[in-house]
Amino acid sequence: MTTPPAQAISVRGLEKSYKDLKVLKGVHFEVARGSIFALLGSNGAGKTTVVRILATLLTGDAGAARVNGFDVAAQPARVRESISLTGQFAAVDEILTGRENLVMVARLRHLKDPGAIADDLLRRFSLTDAGGRRVGTYSGGMRRRLDIAMSLIGNPPVIFLDEPTTGLDPQARIEVWQSVKELAAHGTTVLLTTQYLDEAEHLADRIAILHEGRIIVNGTLAELKRLLPPAKVEYVEKQPTLEDVFLSLVGADPKDPR
Repeated sequence: MTTPPAQAISVRGLEKSYKDLKVLKGVHFEVARGSIFALLGSNGAGKTTVVRILATLLTGDAGAARVNGFDVAAQPARVRESISLTGQFAAVDEILTGRENLVMVARLRHLKDPGAIADDLLRRFSLTDAGGRRVGTYSGGMRRRLDIAMSLIGNPPVIFLDEPTTGLDPQARIEVWQSVKELAAHGTTVLLTTQYLDEAEHLADRIAILHEGRIIVNGTLAELKRLLPPAKVEYVEKQPTLEDVFLSLVGADPKDPR
């Protein structure tokens, strides 16, 4: 039996252009198996383009990428067997109940005992009490948690979450954060794209900042904070926040209303 590579995702020199607009300009990063990796950047930085290439929905112009040991260009079918992709909006059927959504996906994937699979996921995502209700009655956080649960049917080793908390209220975001932590606790590798600094700070084992088509920094939260000297206020050492690091690296003015 072949041992899976230590790196669940490996990206080398990835480039992508749309006509005259060069979106990715040589992106490099690796994601360790079973970890949460945050790709952080402003709108238009290229985060979704990276995810779509890794998910075999787009083809890169140059460079190479491997997911779960498979080349995204040469072995797209094997890559698709290894992943699940959750976009910015919950892809759930509002007419069906939460349990019926899960059972439907399990049946479409020809899995044994779809009812047991659905019940297990409802329990894991704290949706058991709501499982018999129509999804149209769910809150935004509940819909997103159900969406993530649906993406885990078939136990993919790698999951892509593309800005999973966009448009959610603070309580719903916290619910989704807990679900993401549960994924990693069960051994799933998570690549999370986000523009929310606190989301990356709370969830990620490693954070890469994508700016103008390039990864400008990649490290743990502690490593990123060490890029800026601590400020001293009344003799108390104040560590820089992730926001301080991000704004310093991308050259943004925090007072700029844009």
